[in-house]
Amino acid sequence: MDRQEVSDEPCEQCGLCCKIFGDSITPTAENLFGWIERGRHDILRYFSAHKSDGTWVNCSDVRPGDLDDLVVVEMRDPVTHDYLSACPFLQRLGKRRYICGIHDIKPDMCGTYQPWIWGETYFNKCRALKKLNGKSRLPA
Repeated sequence: MDRQEVSDEPCEQCGLCCKIFGDSITPTAENLFGWIERGRHDILRYFSAHKSDGTWVNCSDVRPGDLDDLVVVEMRDPVTHDYLSACPFLQRLGKRRYICGIHDIKPDMCGTYQPWIWGETYFNKCRALKKLNGKSRLPA
């Protein structure tokens, strides 16, 4: 979805999901491959991977042939290597509105996360869920 495109999804782009789950974003091997192929080191640098030999490597140093050797990929601060408290790609547009700065190539888990459909939420401040009264939009 283009930044200007209007969606029929109830998401109000409040950024809450990205703030709360931003430190646990885990890209797939396909996500990493796409970012490597596109030269997106600006994204890759925010992820560190645990290799099968027990070593850690920053994903900006990973090559396509290395992907099968990665056991765990975690979002980390590229300078301090600490966990992040929110997604670094979250961009504020207004007082209560945020967008994804890498929307077109964001990790699969971000693109498929829809608490208004599944009712999967660990917090009670999601405005979209409140409007739907926590009811699933899936057919019965």
